Amino acid sequence: QVEVVQSGGGLVQPGGSLRLSCAASGTISDILAQAWYRQTPGKERELVAAITDGGSTNYVHSVKGRFTISRNIAKTLVYLQMNSLKPEDTAVYYCKVSTIRGPIWGQGTQVTVSS
Repeated sequence: QVEVVQSGGGLVQPGGSLRLSCAASGTISDILAQAWYRQTPGKERELVAAITDGGSTNYVHSVKGRFTISRNIAKTLVYLQMNSLKPEDTAVYYCKVSTIRGPIWGQGTQVTVSS
């Protein structure tokens, strides 16, 4: 079984940067891929960035060139580096770890971009 704990987030001014972290523990060999999602009140959870089992990455159009997803070789840590943040990036961000037994979600962390 895999457990996931997120860290990072908070309040930042427009144009600023934040890094989110997601740490996985447990049966690490079950881990396949990771992704970051975000959600605002009244809206569906949106895929922001993903990294496949093979290391390929993809991003939602609105964050391309500003956000970077990365992870360590062991796949136990995944990061979302967020630069040039905009007010519309404000949301609760969730880490999702895909395993052979199904997805495991982090607890969510608030990111607020405001002056």
